[in-house]
Amino acid sequence: MSLHFSVDQDIRKAYTPPGVLYTSEAVFEAARERIFASSWQYAVPERDVRTPGQTLPFTLLPGFLDEPLLFTRDYDDQLHCLSNVCTHRGNLVCEQGGVEKNLRCRYHGRRFDLCGRMLGMPEFEGVENFPSEEDHLPQVPFARWAGMLFVSLKPAFTFEEAFGPMQERLHWLDPSLFRFSPEHSKEYLIQANWALYCENYLEGFHIPYVHASLNAVLDYGNYTTEIYRYSNLQLGYARDGEPCFDLPPSSVDFGKQIGAYYYWIFPNLMFNFYPWGLSVNVVKPLSVSQTKVSFLTFIGDERLFGNGAAAMLDRVEREDEAVVENVQRGIRSRLYRKGRYSPRREQGTHHFHQLLAERLNG
Repeated sequence: MSLHFSVDQDIRKAYTPPGVLYTSEAVFEAARERIFASSWQYAVPERDVRTPGQTLPFTLLPGFLDEPLLFTRDYDDQLHCLSNVCTHRGNLVCEQGGVEKNLRCRYHGRRFDLCGRMLGMPEFEGVENFPSEEDHLPQVPFARWAGMLFVSLKPAFTFEEAFGPMQERLHWLDPSLFRFSPEHSKEYLIQANWALYCENYLEGFHIPYVHASLNAVLDYGNYTTEIYRYSNLQLGYARDGEPCFDLPPSSVDFGKQIGAYYYWIFPNLMFNFYPWGLSVNVVKPLSVSQTKVSFLTFIGDERLFGNGAAAMLDRVEREDEAVVENVQRGIRSRLYRKGRYSPRREQGTHHFHQLLAERLNG
């Protein structure tokens, strides 16, 4: 079951989705398969599976997709993403990870190589048409970018369609050189629907009203949004005297005072580039009215990061959390119907709602 709604392509005529989008269990369940299982999701850092023979089990979006997966690096130094579910009776194949010659299910002894091909099975003499392709571990599409690994269970669009505009725009920047900082990475639990969190991120309209500290460093008057097929960019201009990127002549933004690139990848990934480095936000639905957001911090310039950047990230997030939770309470109102969009300030949210309608309507 899903909610059928439409969003006019002309933002000047369009209405926002009804409140039930954020409160319906049926819509939440539809999003699980129609949106998240078919999109690209952050998985693990590539550094965690860099040794030939290494195995790395993980769960994709715990508490929501809950898909048991496994990265392996074979002895030809090739990386693989596999289902971590034994093709015999469904037991988990790899529980701890480590360096292995092959994979062996501890339930009945079925063995697989690190490419996922079944090697052998005790007590199966006489079984007809065995082994077949169905006895190998299913391969899962994956992609690398900036030292991170991304997967999609059944991709509705390619990784390049989603990430290409960001990679092309920032071709001069190599985030793989940044240092991951676990001590500055955090998780926030928000009592609101995941889509409300995303649509709040996708517009700068609220900055002067909600984020006084951010508004003091960004030039709100020049704040712009660019729309792509499965992503969009909010371009934050720095005020005079505030840190900005030292852009090369090959950048299309050369000569501009850019303080931040805010990229959103459908449906739930945010890549926030600052002069000091990168903050990756992964929005993880838990229930129709509860969401976990992981902030992964990658530092490129320790000096700039030390100038209060971490404190601002946390403050802005807490301010967003408070307002989004208020919207979750308000959206349940029996008197609320639909809203309208600001053509100048809410292009990103309008784009997000169009993609939601496209996927949920099937």
